[in-house]
Amino acid sequence: MKKRMIIMLTSMAAFVAVIGFVKFTQIKTAIAQGKAWQPPPEAVTTIVAAKEEWASTRRAIGTVAAVRGVTVSADLPGMVQKIDFESGRAVKEGEVLVELDTSQERAQLDAAKAQRDLTRLTLDRMNELKTKGVTSQSEVDQAQAAFQEAAARVDEIQATILRKTIRAPFSGVLGIRQVNLGQYLTGGDPVVPLQALDPIFVNFAVPQQDVGDLAVGAKVVVTADGALGDGTVAGRITAVNSVVDSDTRNVQVQATFDNPDGKLRPGMFVEVRVVLGPPETYVALPASAISYAPYGDSVFIVGDMKGKDGKSYRGVRQQFVKVGESRGDQVAVLDGVSPGDEVVTSGVFKLRTGAAVIVNNDVQPGNSPSPRPEDS
Repeated sequence: MKKRMIIMLTSMAAFVAVIGFVKFTQIKTAIAQGKAWQPPPEAVTTIVAAKEEWASTRRAIGTVAAVRGVTVSADLPGMVQKIDFESGRAVKEGEVLVELDTSQERAQLDAAKAQRDLTRLTLDRMNELKTKGVTSQSEVDQAQAAFQEAAARVDEIQATILRKTIRAPFSGVLGIRQVNLGQYLTGGDPVVPLQALDPIFVNFAVPQQDVGDLAVGAKVVVTADGALGDGTVAGRITAVNSVVDSDTRNVQVQATFDNPDGKLRPGMFVEVRVVLGPPETYVALPASAISYAPYGDSVFIVGDMKGKDGKSYRGVRQQFVKVGESRGDQVAVLDGVSPGDEVVTSGVFKLRTGAAVIVNNDVQPGNSPSPRPEDS
């Protein structure tokens, strides 16, 4: 019995030793294979960094405002007798827009003229009698005062009639008519908006720290989705407000633009770019190439590398950079990238230093200084 037990234990020990040796060999082989294994290369797009000249600018959001703009209103109450304009039409200064009913005032004018003529005759008679010594100077003075009062009454009624003819106060473009024939207007009721569109203002705000860079006469370029198509309009700064807004710490700036075609309209939203000086040279990269992180912004640069087996392959290294202002799809890189470096522009989120890559530039990310998205 004891001998059989010893044989069994010996057999079990030998079996365990054999199994352990086999597993050890398998694990050792797996470790060796793991050390030799490399992940497959990642597909990326790249761009060769190059220097570009960027104008030194400041960007802001602006609102278009008319140099002169009013809502033409009724000065005196009255019934609309005639409308002499069409909505949206260009008019000249002094052109008649609306005529109110003046039949009552014209009747009063006829009576006033008759009274004036009568007082003139009375004054002439009093002057003749005065020369003959029949009447006194005081009676002549009273006749003179009565004539002047009657003449002033005529002028007053004529002025009332003129004020019931509503005219364009300046040349411009009319808006949509707000009155109808036969409508009764009270003093101050709106008739039609009138805007002078050429030239035109663009008002925008800049932070107080940028005010020192602005000057009257500086060039300003605006873009407006749809209104200007893919183009821009250039103007000049004509005024900088002397007061800083205490709530926003911004300063209001006004620029003036020629607008002969009337493409810029009051109230329109525009993007403003103020040109501050001569252009500066930067290395410009697509924004998609920048990997933003709290510890620093970086890019991945493609180059030839050697693996652990000594073979060369195309890989990437992470390079921290200092970025500046942006322009459309592009970002200015101030430090960290040199002209000629091949920089990854898409797929950066899946890379690490030393990772192998395959470059496929059939489809490139946006890299336009003035992008025009299809759904904008």
